[in-house]
Amino acid sequence: MAKTLQNLSSTYTILITISFFFFSTLVTSETHHFSRPLSPSKHGLKREKLSHLHFYFHDILGGRTPTAIKVAEALTTNTSMTGFGTVVMIDDPLTIGPESSSKLVGKAQGIYASASQSEVGFLMALNFVFVEGKYNGSTLSVLGRNAVVSAVREMPIVGGSGLFRFARGYALASTHQFDIKSGDAVVEYNVYVFHY
Repeated sequence: MAKTLQNLSSTYTILITISFFFFSTLVTSETHHFSRPLSPSKHGLKREKLSHLHFYFHDILGGRTPTAIKVAEALTTNTSMTGFGTVVMIDDPLTIGPESSSKLVGKAQGIYASASQSEVGFLMALNFVFVEGKYNGSTLSVLGRNAVVSAVREMPIVGGSGLFRFARGYALASTHQFDIKSGDAVVEYNVYVFHY
């Protein structure tokens, strides 16, 4: 009888131990989450602002110091009426006025690519990197379609960094000047962006 009680006690001890590990595993797995809600104010986010930025984008393809360089093209690009397949890397100045000597406020860095076979339409994937005033070191990211021959083109602002964290908005681009021989262009930008 004593041996039976001892075996029963050992069995209960084993069952209790297994149950403890099983339930502790369940509890532990429930305390690790993939995501959780956060308080915006605890992370320094105050009331959202809407800002308007106005500047000129200088896309320089020719001369001794081009700011836009073709880095790729398709075999059929040269026979395409739209330059379909051309990929251009840019580090274009952003200035207060349309003159190239105007005050520099930032750079447009990224790529644009001819993405339409039927009209001149670019895929724009770039950052506006600001170097002036309170926005120095902050960026805005653009990802969208630029129908170049339209008078005004709208492209989405999909994010940002620095003072433009959590940014969203849109950029309106209109060609201010275009040199058909060199391909150089000056484009006026009006950017409207929500940010904290």
